[in-house]
Amino acid sequence: MPKNILNRARSRQLTKHHKIAVAGVAALGTAALAFSAAPSSADTVTTGAPATTSQVAASGTVLQNVKGMVTDQLAAKNIKLDTLAAQKKAADAAVARKAAADAAAKEAAQERAVTAAAGRSAQRLEMQPVAAKTYANNLDGWIRQALDIMKAKRIPGSYSGLHRNIMRESSGNPNAINNWDINAVNGIPSKGLLQVIPPTFQAYHVPGTSWNIYDPVANITAAANYAAHRYGSIDNVNSAY
Repeated sequence: MPKNILNRARSRQLTKHHKIAVAGVAALGTAALAFSAAPSSADTVTTGAPATTSQVAASGTVLQNVKGMVTDQLAAKNIKLDTLAAQKKAADAAVARKAAADAAAKEAAQERAVTAAAGRSAQRLEMQPVAAKTYANNLDGWIRQALDIMKAKRIPGSYSGLHRNIMRESSGNPNAINNWDINAVNGIPSKGLLQVIPPTFQAYHVPGTSWNIYDPVANITAAANYAAHRYGSIDNVNSAY
């Protein structure tokens, strides 16, 4: 066979072999590309090829990671909601405490105002002048005025007791004087409504009354004071004393 014909035959064989090789490489590349582009999920494994162990493991890991992320997000959301609820509860409690404190302060202020008003009213009443009690300028008025003084000084005696002894001693004459008994002989005659001798009048004089022995009220109160110390009350006196 001529040399040229041999070379051409070899060239045709080499070209055929190269084509087969190139086609095989291309097929392998396409398969590899398809495998690398397929999703890792078990549901999307390439049709006609069973999922490998590594693919299943990778898919489970992804699911676990997604589940963990969702769980963490829900837990964080629950914590945030719990925090907001606690903050609202604390705020509501603070508002309630403030309202209670304000109500208590208002009530206390009202009580203080009432107490202050009552104090001012009492003070005004105390400052108002008390009208002086008036008595008739006669035996009845003298006895009644003497009784008021005796009551204030805690000296016992009654209207009837005073009136009875006055009528016996002086017949109601405030200027009466005894110039004939032993007291007159001794230079200290009895004087006034209840015929009191000067030493007795001075010893049992009631503060706030006149020092004049003939003053009706002063004479009555001094005599009643003396009778209270000696007899317990002017009511117990029924004769000269």
